[in-house]
Amino acid sequence: MTQQQLQETALEIMNTDRVGIMATVANNKPYARYMTFFYENGILFTITHSETHKIEEILQNPFTHILLGYEGGGYGDAYVEIEGNITVTSGDHMIKKLWNDHVSPWFNGPDDPDLLVLEIRPQQIRLLNKKGLPPQVIDLDQII
Repeated sequence: MTQQQLQETALEIMNTDRVGIMATVANNKPYARYMTFFYENGILFTITHSETHKIEEILQNPFTHILLGYEGGGYGDAYVEIEGNITVTSGDHMIKKLWNDHVSPWFNGPDDPDLLVLEIRPQQIRLLNKKGLPPQVIDLDQII
């Protein structure tokens, strides 16, 4: 598979698979949770409440590991692993883009003052489980 094909597959996953797993670290232990993501211009975005453990964890250690794309069909389901650095912002314009039915049970609407945006800037993206290929590192200079 060429680097361009790898990039196209990774971009397709990041643009279409909205629900994934995000891990953070607290007290040298990993914590993982399902999150809803939106990909735009090389950055993954997600929203969270300001009073969650993950905010405390991110302020102590801004690195994350995200899994997106596995659909449960079994061997051959392509997915991406994204290692990244998180920035916490208020990002009102992005909250409107991120708002959807998946997140509505946890918040008081898109105008909830306790909503925060997490911006994840990938440092490495790997494509895995693509028809038996070994893990492939994506060239970040070319992916947007």
